[in-house]
Amino acid sequence: MSSDRFAFAFVLLSLCIAGAAPGQETKGHPTSRIEVPKVEREGVWQPTAGGIQIPLWPANVALTKPDSGDHPEATGNGSPLVGGRKWHWASYVTRPTMTIYPPQGRNTGAALLVLPGGGFHAVAMDLEGTEICDWVIQQGVTCVVLKYRTPQVWPRVNGQSQRPKVLLALEDAQRAMGLLRQGASGFGIDPKRIGVIGFSAGAYLAANMSNTSDRTYPPTDDADRQSPRPDFAIIAYTARLLDPGVEKNSLELAPWVKISRQAPPTLFIHAMDDPVDDVRHPLAYALALNDAGVAVDMRLYAKGGHAFGMRPTTDPITTRWPEDVKQWLHDIGVL
Repeated sequence: MSSDRFAFAFVLLSLCIAGAAPGQETKGHPTSRIEVPKVEREGVWQPTAGGIQIPLWPANVALTKPDSGDHPEATGNGSPLVGGRKWHWASYVTRPTMTIYPPQGRNTGAALLVLPGGGFHAVAMDLEGTEICDWVIQQGVTCVVLKYRTPQVWPRVNGQSQRPKVLLALEDAQRAMGLLRQGASGFGIDPKRIGVIGFSAGAYLAANMSNTSDRTYPPTDDADRQSPRPDFAIIAYTARLLDPGVEKNSLELAPWVKISRQAPPTLFIHAMDDPVDDVRHPLAYALALNDAGVAVDMRLYAKGGHAFGMRPTTDPITTRWPEDVKQWLHDIGVL
């Protein structure tokens, strides 16, 4: 794809990333959506205060490039506003990183790897990344934000989106998990209490990580000999799990979704009115996990739309789901 065509496609798809989602607006205007101009500029994303950004691979390791090839990394803002504020992405990511935020106050030893969404076209670094960590570290939990390789378009076959055979973002997520386990003592974390929380496309990554220990890249060092499977998983407004070729009310999983009995305890967060990622995706996945004997909890709310992150709006899900997560972490013995 030419650079001009790619840029045009990215603009169109970035509209879909934040989507026409009700409930993402300034408090007091529960049905309005405020579109804002999107501005993108070249530059490498930098973490917020307190974050330590670490490359996932040594500089001499050759990595498969995203669809944009050697295009310089860029940052930009999305649209519409979420909770009355802009949200921001990183894209054209060729050298992935993880950014570690140490816990505030008491260190419980637990850690949470945050996988932001962005439709595999960008990475929503604040809305579904650093802002999540602002809350996580207050719970005494180490928080780690993944900036994974993007963009990577899912190919279409007979009009239906299909998973790439090699998903670059999954490789990055697995590498991050291995690094966290290998360096657990230095990071002040328990290698057996490292979970993931994913949003939208990142939620699909969390589900994928939960059900496989296979990697599609050759081992680089001892970190790649650690288990890449999380110890617990939180799946927020996911998609890409339901078979796109079946009838609307079918709960049949997509052919690329494999279920493992070794998947960790999983909590689902979703709004019934999500116009981007249908609630049937988490329902189908939750039922399959349950059939495999995996512990599953769900928190479904009537309203909230899509991509609300942790920003308060008039929709109850936006203020209640963090407490749902905190209680669940207590229930499964993480906190």
